Amino acid sequence: MRRWLALLVAATTSLVLVALLVPLALLVRTVAESGAVSEAQAEADSVAAAVGALDAETLQLTTEQLAHPVTVFLPGGQVVGAPAPRSAAVRLAARGRSVTATAPGGREILVAVRGAPGGTAVVRVFLSDDLLTRGVTQVWIGLAALGLALVGLGILVGDRLARAVIRPIMSLAAVSHRLAAGDLSARTVPEGPPEVHAVGLALNHLAGRITDLLDEERENVADLSHRLRTPLTGLRLEAESLADPEEASRIEARVDALERAVTAVINEARRRSQGRAECDAAAVTGARVAFWSVLAEDQGRDFTLDLAPGPLPVAVSAGDLAACVDALLGNVFAHTPEGASFSVRLESATDGALLTVSDAGPGFATSTALERGESGAGSTGLGLDIARRTAESAGGSLRLGTSPQGGAEVAVLLPAVSPAAGRPPR
Repeated sequence: MRRWLALLVAATTSLVLVALLVPLALLVRTVAESGAVSEAQAEADSVAAAVGALDAETLQLTTEQLAHPVTVFLPGGQVVGAPAPRSAAVRLAARGRSVTATAPGGREILVAVRGAPGGTAVVRVFLSDDLLTRGVTQVWIGLAALGLALVGLGILVGDRLARAVIRPIMSLAAVSHRLAAGDLSARTVPEGPPEVHAVGLALNHLAGRITDLLDEERENVADLSHRLRTPLTGLRLEAESLADPEEASRIEARVDALERAVTAVINEARRRSQGRAECDAAAVTGARVAFWSVLAEDQGRDFTLDLAPGPLPVAVSAGDLAACVDALLGNVFAHTPEGASFSVRLESATDGALLTVSDAGPGFATSTALERGESGAGSTGLGLDIARRTAESAGGSLRLGTSPQGGAEVAVLLPAVSPAAGRPPR
């Protein structure tokens, strides 16, 4: 946009300068010619006044002292002064008419002197083309330099104005991208023209409203989950009243598990309402791999764990990252035969951490992440979606590929903690 504005200013300024400087340049040439002709006319008039009073020799000395070549054609055919042909204009002036005519290489000023001894004399002053345009070229060069300077100044001013408009617009775009990536703390500093300033205020208001709506929604989820405690309490009482102690104990265990799940939903909803979180990816990944290692030993699976030296902070909560690792390892155990090996690698990346889980199973049928609820292996299709949403909610990404063993490989990029992360302003 800055380039287009600069071109627009350059084109507009150029048109204005052309409309102004071209007539001015022509006027300068006309004024220069008029000045030269007036000067020559004055010399011709001074010589004409002396024609009848001076002899030929004195007249010759007078013409030699003038700035321009002067020729006097006397009535008897005698020529005094600079040699010059008797042109048709000279013959016309000899009839008593003072004229100005174009001659080869310049212009001749002819003054008829009536009353000279023997008839009408003609005084001729010759102006060369150089004398007619003396100083015009320098003035034109100055005007051209002035025009270029004005065009450059216009482009500079236009570029500064464009920057004053574009900078706040680019800031608005950056804040919009941060909001789209899930950073609800992103705000812009309204600046620039009134219209752009109003857009900045509106964007900040929208971000605040989105934050408020999400907080309300999460509290509603927590409230709805809390309401389940009443029927759970009734179900627990019913279980305690069963006659069979073993059956009562089994149902109470299921009720306890369900109540823990409801409590986890409430805590998770309220935790999310507190803004962006962070955790040590190395510690969380190591803990979850240790949890799954027991099942791996039972199934005879060899596995390797390659963790980057911690701490490795990422912009994901410990619970979300644990759920992501569990989903990826759960897929390994669910979709590969027993005994198939796998590996987990966590390494530091330029903009965060890269978690890679690979196995020696049959691999993926496609390199594109499936949509939520879709599965290529008859499952719910939520495992990879959980991992994808965990990464993308913090501004990361998920990529599917083929492992060196020919099986599946899932790479999850977890972004680093932003210095601006924190609870969004209310």
